[in-house]
Amino acid sequence: MSGRPEVLFPLFASLDSLPGIGPKLVRVFGQMEIGRPRDLLFTMPNAGVDRRCRPTVAGLTLPATVTTEVTVLRHLPNQAKGRPYRVSVSDSEMEFPLVFFHANLDWLQKKLPQGERRVISGRAELFDGTVQMAHPDYILTPEEALQLPRFEPVYPLTQGLAQKAMAKAIAAAVERAPELDDWLEAALLESMGWPRWHDAVTQVHAPDSAKDIKPNAPARQRLAYDEFLSHQVTLSLARSRRRSRKGRSSAATGRFQARVLEALPYRPTGAQERAMREISEDLADSARMNRLLQGDVGSGKTFVAFMSLLVAVEAGGQGVLMAPTEILARQHLEALKPLAEAARVVLETLTGRDKGKERSGKLAALRNGEIQILLGTHAVFQKDVEFRDLRLAIIDEQHRFGVAQRMELGKKGDTVDVLVMTATPIPRSLSLTHFGDLDMSV
Repeated sequence: MSGRPEVLFPLFASLDSLPGIGPKLVRVFGQMEIGRPRDLLFTMPNAGVDRRCRPTVAGLTLPATVTTEVTVLRHLPNQAKGRPYRVSVSDSEMEFPLVFFHANLDWLQKKLPQGERRVISGRAELFDGTVQMAHPDYILTPEEALQLPRFEPVYPLTQGLAQKAMAKAIAAAVERAPELDDWLEAALLESMGWPRWHDAVTQVHAPDSAKDIKPNAPARQRLAYDEFLSHQVTLSLARSRRRSRKGRSSAATGRFQARVLEALPYRPTGAQERAMREISEDLADSARMNRLLQGDVGSGKTFVAFMSLLVAVEAGGQGVLMAPTEILARQHLEALKPLAEAARVVLETLTGRDKGKERSGKLAALRNGEIQILLGTHAVFQKDVEFRDLRLAIIDEQHRFGVAQRMELGKKGDTVDVLVMTATPIPRSLSLTHFGDLDMSV
């Protein structure tokens, strides 16, 4: 049973429920990852065209998009093959031609009957010093022109999708947007000068001028705030569910860690000690750990990771450190092998290069617990890779792995604790936004 309110069902219906959208357009919209009316609702214009009616094209800086009311003077058929068909029109001050290539004569006679008034809108330019407009975007009666927007939104497109088809589909989606009780406090809306949700959705698709499509336009700011708010609420719910899942305590004894610290020619930095303490406390807790370790290149993240893996070994289990490339995995091996020897724990690697008996031997040692710490690449994801008692999974350069891959690694053991690492500089505000479901050590 869906928890979605019934009033929102039309926005989550199939795209072909909108008028004028059939299987072909559904496939075209799919190229833009637009699959439901909801997606159209938040596909916002990235530009606009000024369609305000002007009395004349005279004196304007050309080329430019111009809308003006004209009288149709005469039709000038092409005199030779390949030459354009012209229709001479006049506005309040000057006469100029409308130019059509490969013209449909019957259609032109109906759209531009001689002696009638029409509102035309399109790109006017100078050709041999003469103003002309080729293939106007709009040819309307004065009555029809009342429906022409003063400022027409321009949407992103893809191959096979025309601007008019996109605008029509979005207009249909906007009509489905329900009037909802606003979830933002009235005081916040008033202080920020933001519209209510339904008004904001309507306004972003009906801009009055270029300033209404800028990121700081009130309607856009309001919808952007909603997006951040919903993201944070989602992360908060995810964190709440994660913390409610029962984990397994992996308490440190200090036995192996002490041997490594004694062998070091230096003391860990204060930041390293703090990060190790936070991770060790998480591992000892009964709730499952899901933590991000962030630090610049050379700040000692790999050492912190290794000391955390030793906590898992001290608790009687195993640990795995996942690297995105074989080169990085072997660099980790070179750096950590002396520390593993000092701690007297078994450290091994598993990459796509391991084949035959060598691979089989490593898999057997992993299953029976002889390998206590494994350094690996994507090869660790394979189904035949089994641990005797995996307690901690660490993922280096986490941004280079998908969420599904990280989750798959966490399934290699019973209630596995997860630590992800990154050296990519992330301002704290953005890190809280994007990794809000993770606890964080810096």
